[in-house]
Amino acid sequence: MKRPLIVTAIGILLIAVGLLGAGYHWKEGPMNRELAVVELSEAIAVIAGVFLLLGRTWARWLLLAWMAFHVVISAFDSTQKLVFHIVVFGMIAASLLRPPASEYFRSRNQ
Repeated sequence: MKRPLIVTAIGILLIAVGLLGAGYHWKEGPMNRELAVVELSEAIAVIAGVFLLLGRTWARWLLLAWMAFHVVISAFDSTQKLVFHIVVFGMIAASLLRPPASEYFRSRNQ
């Protein structure tokens, strides 16, 4: 089955966010525990994006867990960030769990 456009878009966006975020945060200075966690998060985004494009169903669950993690940590930051992450999480979940995407992942994992 051909990969749905929304899966392609989310995968590419996730890779871009991970790489750009890693590059941005890498310039913040010497590595410490907090920066290491941020860089790990960026690496997870890239991994999820790549394997999402390859049709691995575990990658969409990794992406949803990654976004849920961002929702939780943004709850301790600002209401604006919390709302943003909830909306993004909802859009990604709706897109990746709808029948066209589900059928694509099912066909790739058989």
